[in-house]
This record gives sequence, C-alpha cells and structure tokens, in this order.
Amino acid sequence: MSVKQDLKDLSLNELEDFISTFGVKPYRAKQIFMWLFQKHAHSIDSMTDLSKDIRRKLCENSYVSHLTLKKTDQSKDKSKKFLFETSDNNGIESVLIPERNHYTLCISTQIGCPMKCTFCYTGEKGLKRNLSASEILNQVGTILKTGEFEDKLPNIVFMGMGEPLSNYNNTVKSIQTLLCQWGFNFSHRKVTVSTAGLIPQMKQLAEDLPVNLAISLNAPNNKIRNRLMPINKKFPIEELINTAKNYPISKRKRITFEYILIKDINDSDENAHELTKLLKGFPCKINLIPFNEHPATTFEQPGEDRITRFRAILLKNKFTAPIRRSKGSDIAAACGQLGKSIG
Repeated sequence: MSVKQDLKDLSLNELEDFISTFGVKPYRAKQIFMWLFQKHAHSIDSMTDLSKDIRRKLCENSYVSHLTLKKTDQSKDKSKKFLFETSDNNGIESVLIPERNHYTLCISTQIGCPMKCTFCYTGEKGLKRNLSASEILNQVGTILKTGEFEDKLPNIVFMGMGEPLSNYNNTVKSIQTLLCQWGFNFSHRKVTVSTAGLIPQMKQLAEDLPVNLAISLNAPNNKIRNRLMPINKKFPIEELINTAKNYPISKRKRITFEYILIKDINDSDENAHELTKLLKGFPCKINLIPFNEHPATTFEQPGEDRITRFRAILLKNKFTAPIRRSKGSDIAAACGQLGKSIG
C-alpha cells in the first residue's frame, strides 16, 4: 500500500504536479491551497467546491495533516505559549506576543536545536529532529484559527525552537506558502528569519526569499562569541559581519542584530564601544535583549543601570538600539527559554 501525501508539505507548484498524476487539472491546486491555508480545512471532504470525484481521488492519494494543541499557557503580560504534539509524540512550542498595535507570532522550525548556544535553554536540550514544512505551517494555521487577530495578520518570526537555516529546505518551503497569495498571503515585510550565523545558508536565503533577516550576534568579538555561540568557531564574526554588509535588501529594510545582554560577559562599556566599531557605517538595527534567566545556566541579567549605559553608548554613535523586554518569562516563553516540552 502506497504512503499517502501530506498536502501541506507541498509547494503550490508541487501540488499542481502531484494532482496531475491522478487526473486532476493543475488549476485546482489554487483552490486546494486556499482551503488548506485560508479556510483552514481539516479534511479533504470539507473542500465543498471540489467535485465528489476530485475529493475521492484526493482522499485516495493524500491527506490533510494537523498538530494536536495540548496546552495553552497565558502570561501575566498577555503573551501565550502553545504546546503542540506531533504525530510521533514530540512537543513543539510557539509563542504569541501582543505588541502595541499588532501581534507577533514566534514559531519553531526544529524540535530542540543543534547550535548549543550557552545562554539558550533550547540549545541545552540538543536537536531531536527537523520539523517538516507542514509542521511549521500548522503552528501558524492553528493559532490563526483562535480568532484573536480579526482581519489583521500577525508578524511572523522564525525565532522559536531551532535554527531555521539548519532546516533550510523546510523553512523556505513554509515561507513560500506563507507568502503565496493562495496560501496564507502574508506580506514579505511581516516575515523575519533569525539565524545564529550559518553563512552559506544566509547567502542562499538572499537569493530565494525577500524576507527580513535577524542575526543573533550577542558579542562584539570572537573570544566572547566563541564562548557563547560555538557556531562562531566555524563562521567567525568578521566573516559574519561581512556577509551581512553584502546582504541584498531593499532600501526600506535593515538587517537586525540581536544582542542578548549577559551580566559580566558582554555588557561592559568596552564591549559597547567594540560593537560600535564592528558595525560602524552599517545601517542596521541592534535589538538589546536583557538575558532571560533559566535553570540550565548560571548566567544572569545585568542591572538596569548597566543596560541603560550600554544602550547610551550605541545611541551616541548613531545606532538604532531599542531595548526589547522579552515577554512571557513567567511561563518560560521568553527569548532563550523554550524547550520545556522536549524530553
């Protein structure tokens, strides 16, 4: 007996080719895509504007996947963490963050993470496996169905569990469906991919997709970054910054650098001055993120005076450097805290 195809794992072009193999006209793929990603159909039989014959053929050859929503936790700041269960009984965590005028949805691309960043709870757990494109998209679809957004789509950030560019093909395929007008129909301005600095994949992403890029930097030099982020030993900071400076983006966009401030590790005046020299002349945004403490490390968050002083040095040197207060820390949903669901 042949294995049935998960329809949500196919791009629009792949779906056209797939349905053609059993006699369904390729133009039907757009209808099916809209049922899957705009009407959130849970079954082929619910696609009522397709004929019974087409639905029968689809049922014989394919199925519509979904994730089981096991638990939703709400923070005192109104953030929500969603725990999903996969078909092989693994856990995926996603976070919905209320902002002033919109929502931000933080989604995962892997179960665990292979990067082993020393400040991150997810990395401490290691990598169990990549998520499929459908598992990435089903996080979005399930949360959109909660009805909290009215007609305004949230911003999507690939900053949950895992390194998105380490699961490159499935990440790209999921984003293509997010941007497709018959898929989720997101604007490319609403989608951001974060990376620890996988340079070959960064260069490929620039060719494949027009989305926003965020780089997890967290240090102004190789010595500190080697300690915090082992990937830096393979792709050192000078090479990373050079790649970022040559990254093709529109004039309306800027690359974002994420800089997690950790007490007595990377938060000194000297570190701030080093950072300004490293990024001098580069029109970018530096998100300063006070470290979110968790049980897997002894690192601590700097005091408020130290955070403010670090930022002041960046501002004096004409950088855009907002302090991003992570939400959801009381439910282990803040930056660097995901992974409680991993065994």
